Amino acid sequence: MKVKYKVWTYRDYLELNDDKRYEVINGRLYEMPAPTPWHQRILKRLLNILTGFVEVKENRGEVFPSPIDVVLGERYVLQPDMVFISKERFGIIGDKAIIGPPDLVVEIVSPTSYYRDRYEKFRIYEEAGIKEYWIVYPGEKAIEVWVLKEGKYELYSIASSEGKVRSKVLKGLEVDLKEVFDEG
Repeated sequence: MKVKYKVWTYRDYLELNDDKRYEVINGRLYEMPAPTPWHQRILKRLLNILTGFVEVKENRGEVFPSPIDVVLGERYVLQPDMVFISKERFGIIGDKAIIGPPDLVVEIVSPTSYYRDRYEKFRIYEEAGIKEYWIVYPGEKAIEVWVLKEGKYELYSIASSEGKVRSKVLKGLEVDLKEVFDEG
């Protein structure tokens, strides 16, 4: 017997009527668990660093933290932990969602999201043409910065436990891991 499942679209997603967080990946609906306090602390620190660099110092664009819908096609609605949109591309900021690929996306990996963040979303973001993808590993206190080169992601910067990562999209931005992961 063949099992049928619903192919979810952005329109279906908009009709959901509850307070839960979801993503639609290749037409499949995924419920997202609430993030941990450690996850949120890392998000807050990265948000402060990126916002300070992007909006306060440079006026280069805008940073949005999760929850924010990023629509990358009718069957792809994602909620990255953070996105950056350059002011030249503000046209993709809609009333309800970001419609199209942001310039930079950040995902903070949890044990339940590792495969999806590292492999599924990696491929989706790459194919959508997102210029830079940061993968943050709280357990390892590490950050990988991937940049798009000729349609494929290439590792641009990485640091673990200590050191700094740098951005290609946000020229001049360096993030010291101690500012992100220090528990003191």
